[in-house]
Amino acid sequence: MSGALEAFLEYIVIIKALSPSTCKAYEADLKQFEEFLKKDIITATTKDVIAFLSQIEKKSTLNRKLSAINSFFDFCVKSKFIKERPKLKIAKVPQTLPKFIEYEDFKNRLKTIDRSDWIGKRDFAFLLFLYASGARVSEALSVKRGDIEGNWLKIREAKGEKERMVPLPSFLIEVIEDYLNSLSIYSDYFWINYKGKPLSRIYAFKITKKYLGVSPHVLRHSFATSLILGGADLRVVQELLGHASINTTQIYTHIQRKDIKETMEKFHPLSRENV
Repeated sequence: MSGALEAFLEYIVIIKALSPSTCKAYEADLKQFEEFLKKDIITATTKDVIAFLSQIEKKSTLNRKLSAINSFFDFCVKSKFIKERPKLKIAKVPQTLPKFIEYEDFKNRLKTIDRSDWIGKRDFAFLLFLYASGARVSEALSVKRGDIEGNWLKIREAKGEKERMVPLPSFLIEVIEDYLNSLSIYSDYFWINYKGKPLSRIYAFKITKKYLGVSPHVLRHSFATSLILGGADLRVVQELLGHASINTTQIYTHIQRKDIKETMEKFHPLSRENV
C-alpha cells in the first residue's frame, strides 16, 4: 500500500470520522483500484480512472468507487502528495428512488397474519417495529428488552459506534408487550426463534418477504417516505434514520427529543391509529 493511501485511510477515520462501514468500503475500493493499476495509485491518470470504472456495472457501486477516488485525490493534492489530480468529469450515475410500501397496503397485509400463537404475534410486532422505527434490520435484531424506556427506543447504530433515540407509538408498545408476554422462553433479545436465540438476518428477510413481498430495508424506506410525504422536516427524518456522519450532523440545527417526538406523533400514521 502506498504511503499516500495509508495516510488517506487514517485521515478518513481520525479526522473526517466517517463511519466504520464507509471507511472499510473506501479502503477496499482504493486497494482494488491500485491492484488494477499495477503501479502506485498516486500516479494514476484520468484514463486509468475511466478504464477502472468502466468495468463496474452496478450503479451504486460505481458511485461509491468514484466518490472514494475523488476523495482520495482531493486529499493527495491538499496534502501535497501530488501537484495535480486526474481530471474527472464523470457524472455520477443517478440511483433509482428507494422502493416503499404505501401505508394502506402495509396495514391490509398485516391483517392477514394469524396472531393466535407467539410466532404470529412476533411477526406482526416485528413488521410494525420496522415500519414505526425506521431501524436497519441489523439494528432491529440487536434490540434488547432494556432498550425501550417508556415510549423511547435506544438504537445502537450499525453504521458507526453511535446511539440514537427514536420515539415509538403507544400502540406498538402494547403489541410488543403482548408478543413478549406470549413467550415461554425468556431472552434479553426481542426477536427470537423457537430455540430462544436471536433471529438471523436471513430469517428476518423471510418474515418480510412472506407477508409483504419485500426486504426489511424497504420498511426503513417506507418509514422515511411516510414522514416526508406527511410534511415532516427533512432534518428530523435524517436524525431519526441516523443517516448523517459526525461531520454532516454538525451543519444541522440541533433537534431536541421533544421536537422529534412531536414530529413522529404528528406525521407517522401509526401514531394516529391502531392496525
